[in-house]
Amino acid sequence: MGKRFMVVPLLLAAATAQAAGEAAPKADPAKGQAIATTVCAACHGPDGNSTAPANPKLAGQFPEYLLKQMRNFKAAGDKQPERMNAIMNGMIAAVADDDLPHVAAYFATQKLQPDSAKSKETLEAGRNIYRAGIASKGIPACAGCHGPTGSGLPAQFPRIAGQYGEYTEAQLRIFRAGERANDPNSMMRTIADRMSDREIKAVSDYIAGLR
Repeated sequence: MGKRFMVVPLLLAAATAQAAGEAAPKADPAKGQAIATTVCAACHGPDGNSTAPANPKLAGQFPEYLLKQMRNFKAAGDKQPERMNAIMNGMIAAVADDDLPHVAAYFATQKLQPDSAKSKETLEAGRNIYRAGIASKGIPACAGCHGPTGSGLPAQFPRIAGQYGEYTEAQLRIFRAGERANDPNSMMRTIADRMSDREIKAVSDYIAGLR
């Protein structure tokens, strides 16, 4: 194993420790539904199945991951939110901190209606990146953290299978640009920084078709 890949297990352990601290407390999906179907539904759908590729599908996502993202979008005192997005920063500000676990629990219990891969031309390239990475660039396999089917690891790495390819592509691009910086130990920023536009698009489309 090359030195460039030895860093992945170390980052994995560190991310696991951080994720444990983000674990969702006991929550009530019924309470979360009342908020999700009013505050969140316009963008993410009443059951977390967004109909617009610009907005991620939340249905079936791990509650710990959802809770972390909502907390990251929410400003704490005079500090800027850890994750910046004009729409989400404004919407999440209206939700009480104590209600966030309920919202996360509600979306986690919903059934995902997955997207699908759309490009036959990039299927092989996307599959190779996802399963094996790109050794020449020091890019590890996506499957190493997100699993061979994109099902993720609870409280560690999110489910990505069936997510809109356009959304995944957009997130990789903003990780690469440093505009999103709430990834543990800069893991996603480091990986995305080594990827070309073509590679990002190919693997994002492949992920949309994972089941």
